[in-house]
Amino acid sequence: MSTPATAGIAAVGVAAVLGIALIFRIRRRKKPTAEELEARRRAWLSQIGKLGGGEIVEIQETAILYLYEVRGMTYTASQDITALREQLAPGFESAIGGVGVRYDPNNPANSIILSESWTGLPNRDRTRLV
Repeated sequence: MSTPATAGIAAVGVAAVLGIALIFRIRRRKKPTAEELEARRRAWLSQIGKLGGGEIVEIQETAILYLYEVRGMTYTASQDITALREQLAPGFESAIGGVGVRYDPNNPANSIILSESWTGLPNRDRTRLV
């Protein structure tokens, strides 16, 4: 026969087992890689980011350096283009000059000029986007 004390002990035991199982599942969950986090940031900014104008000042093998201004403050930024390199049109290296910039209005230093689904590059240098 079950008493209230044994029913309570059983309930605590079941809750403990479920809690341990949940903790184990959370710990086993794969953490996103740095590349996945960067792709998420680019996707978020390309959808939500505010559009402004900027200027590309230098193009390197793996990065584009650019300037832009938000509310009177000038920002200097660079974007790693390693993951997006295959999307770039041939000869994009001549794109120094005006460019569109997407930035987070709450943190203007967080910006991009290129993502998998959006580009701020001029028409002649546009990427092959899906």
